[in-house]
Amino acid sequence: MQKIYAPNKSDWDVLLERPTQTVADIEGTVLAVFDAIKAKGDEAVNAYTKQFDQVTIDTILVSADEIAEATTLIDDELKEAIQLAKNNIEVFHKAQKTSQVHVETTTGVACWQEKRPIQKVGLYIPGGTAPLFSTILMLAVPATLAGCNEIVLCSPPNKEGKIHPAILYTAHLCGVTTICKVGGIQAIGGMTFGTASIPKVYKIFGPGNQFVTVAKQLATKFSVAIDMPAGPSELLVVADDTANPAFVASDLLSQAEHGKDSQVILVTTSKELMSAVAEEVITQCAVLPREEIATAAIANSKMIYVEDDATAIELINLYGPEHFIVCVEDEDFYIDNIVNAGSVFIGNYTPESAGDYASGTNHTLPTNGYAKQYSGVNLDSFMKAMTFQKITAEGIQTIGHAIEKMAAAEGLEAHKNAVTLRLKSLQ
Repeated sequence: MQKIYAPNKSDWDVLLERPTQTVADIEGTVLAVFDAIKAKGDEAVNAYTKQFDQVTIDTILVSADEIAEATTLIDDELKEAIQLAKNNIEVFHKAQKTSQVHVETTTGVACWQEKRPIQKVGLYIPGGTAPLFSTILMLAVPATLAGCNEIVLCSPPNKEGKIHPAILYTAHLCGVTTICKVGGIQAIGGMTFGTASIPKVYKIFGPGNQFVTVAKQLATKFSVAIDMPAGPSELLVVADDTANPAFVASDLLSQAEHGKDSQVILVTTSKELMSAVAEEVITQCAVLPREEIATAAIANSKMIYVEDDATAIELINLYGPEHFIVCVEDEDFYIDNIVNAGSVFIGNYTPESAGDYASGTNHTLPTNGYAKQYSGVNLDSFMKAMTFQKITAEGIQTIGHAIEKMAAAEGLEAHKNAVTLRLKSLQ
């Protein structure tokens, strides 16, 4: 990891750049795939699966027999772990339910808000270099709690044309209604336009590589909503001399092993800690099964020394990390002053991987600086807020004249007339 000492603020923007391609770099490829799927449906999806994943599949849809087989391939301890995580995620997301908001804004004018589920949602589950069945828990559990009617899951097949059994088991456990053996741009295209096998959805959720991220963003041009631009994983740790260097290094590597385009950053007020963490990263990385991936990500990553906490939090808020770990003596300073982060992990015994799996919070979070304007996935992500109003005769008499005056001032005579007719009927 590159070490940087007390960088000038004028250099911060360049220093904090992500190692990702822009939409413009990938847009042409995505739109070409989209056009083919619109024209040829499943045929195009299968062709791109063969091209991008180097596998030919007989059928896109996962069968009941495949799900049953997957259940037998998962050992009991993993099933128990998945169930524990599911329970905690359910507890946290159930607590996010809100009741109807009902007020009488003035005499005779009742307004209220109720939430309704999005009927059809699509879940993208990465499965290339790692089968992220934990993401199913993070998406399908709140989708089910929200009451979504159709939950469509897409995940790339392996070289044998199958989806990892843990993904199938977890999807079935969490109430997914359709599972498709398709990944990448073609999965997003399939859920955007619909094919004979892949249902069209109203909103797409889930993280992915840069191609998936751009495909999701471009899907919004075709009347499909997305959760957020969730691309390559990233993590920022702020630490001082009270932090455990081995813990800090393990957290950095836990995100670095996601993919070669991941990025991790250490911000610290201690040069001694920086050196100790650097040594731990080398030692721990050397024994990781995904050493090659982690090493590539570490090359994109930085250790930044700053002189005080005030400078550190200003830099961190500019970066807007997906995951933010706080391992410092004055935790409250960072908790109170962080405004741009997807999810915050506090203290030496709160690894980011807890949020990835089993603490209960959601791990589908905004990356690439989008934490400045996006929230992570939550129960409301799967719902729409609808407003209602009912006005009595007394109510329209109370606000009617104001409506007439405002409509006339905007030159919208029909708007005014809709009120005037009612007021006259009450004279």
